Amino acid sequence: MRALKIAATGMSAQQMRVEVISQNLSNMSTTGYNARRAEFADLHYDQVARPGTVNASNGTVLPTGIQLGLGVRPSSVTFEPAQGSLSGTGGDLDLAIDGDGYLEVILPSGQSAYTRDGALKRDADGLIVTSDGLEVANDIVIPPEVRSVSINANGEVWGYFDLGGELQVLGEFTLSGFANVKGLEAIGGNLFVETGASGPPLVAQPGTEGLGTLRQGYLEDSSVDPVREITDLIEAQRGYELNAKVLSAADQMLGATTQVR
Repeated sequence: MRALKIAATGMSAQQMRVEVISQNLSNMSTTGYNARRAEFADLHYDQVARPGTVNASNGTVLPTGIQLGLGVRPSSVTFEPAQGSLSGTGGDLDLAIDGDGYLEVILPSGQSAYTRDGALKRDADGLIVTSDGLEVANDIVIPPEVRSVSINANGEVWGYFDLGGELQVLGEFTLSGFANVKGLEAIGGNLFVETGASGPPLVAQPGTEGLGTLRQGYLEDSSVDPVREITDLIEAQRGYELNAKVLSAADQMLGATTQVR
């Protein structure tokens, strides 16, 4: 009774889909979050009669054959790198990336990670860091006498000093792009790390090499569409129920078989 195992794979697939939808909805307010999508593929086929083989009874060629599928399997959980809407905050160190690209930060291990979360801060030493205290790779330090900071679209950071002081360039942000953004590995905290599938980062000034520009005083909202997620949730729930009915029907058929005398 293949239907038992086939329906079980269908229930497992829909359960994973619900888990992915749950992850999306829980991050509908996360800065720079991209919605994930579960993708599936059919399992191996039992070739009872292969198409194109010769029929032993009369020597004709079978035009279609008999191929019985064995269920479904998860193929990937990927995300569409769609930009969320930009919300104004007015913060000097709030940055939104208008277009493609990621900010590079340094993990405690020394490894590089990448994020679109531009809610940056200044630590006790004046170094620009993320909300989790991770250093931004460009080593930009804001001296304590700086009263305000201006960041232009190309990533240049300008500091306004005390009355009578002069305007100075404090540093410059760069952005990193990847040939296959979907190949990045998510590690939590709005961070990704490079993998063999993503390819090495292309580091360049904002607004060049196909990378986006920076918008000071803005943050990128999550790209999760709650209406679409609820619609997908209903669809996944119905899919789970249908597979459960197949499981129940197969069980009843087996029960009828065991009662044959």
